[in-house]
Amino acid sequence: MSRYEIAFSGQLVPGAQLELVKANMAKLFQADAQRIAQLFSGRRIVIKNNLDAAAAEKYRSTLERAGARVEVIDMDMPIEEVELAPPPPAEPAPAAAAASGGATAGRLQVAPRDEYMAAFSEVDAPDFGIAPVGADLQDAKPDAEAPRVDLSQFSLAPVGSDMGQAKADAAAPPPDTSHLKLQE
Repeated sequence: MSRYEIAFSGQLVPGAQLELVKANMAKLFQADAQRIAQLFSGRRIVIKNNLDAAAAEKYRSTLERAGARVEVIDMDMPIEEVELAPPPPAEPAPAAAAASGGATAGRLQVAPRDEYMAAFSEVDAPDFGIAPVGADLQDAKPDAEAPRVDLSQFSLAPVGSDMGQAKADAAAPPPDTSHLKLQE
């Protein structure tokens, strides 16, 4: 008995409106807007697996009535024989194309995977590459400069001169021990 999985990659049935399909999917899966946005990220997401043929057909027809085009894949078939539908062509968002004036020469347009990444779609950031193994990534530090100290007010005393240290008092005389005797 074959087992099937249902996968969705954000494709709609012809003539379906995106907002209506999202609303239908939210009702079907009882999910919030963030989860539905993840479904429409463009990545292939397995919705359900280990289904028999009747259940897989039921899921497929229900999701297509909601406006979502899904793939039904036989899990028992070797991976080489599975023919996946090609991903939908990436179309730049109309707002992004209008904002850039259509001048995207040399820039790659990538659709964001979710709402969080959509906030970064218009960021013009430098393309940092990967440094080779062992490369020093720390910026070179400038040589330390000797501090400028004004020593003009100081002078040197001649060798052997007294620099004003307090002289030690003369040692006290040793105690008188003549009156002491040792007993045996």
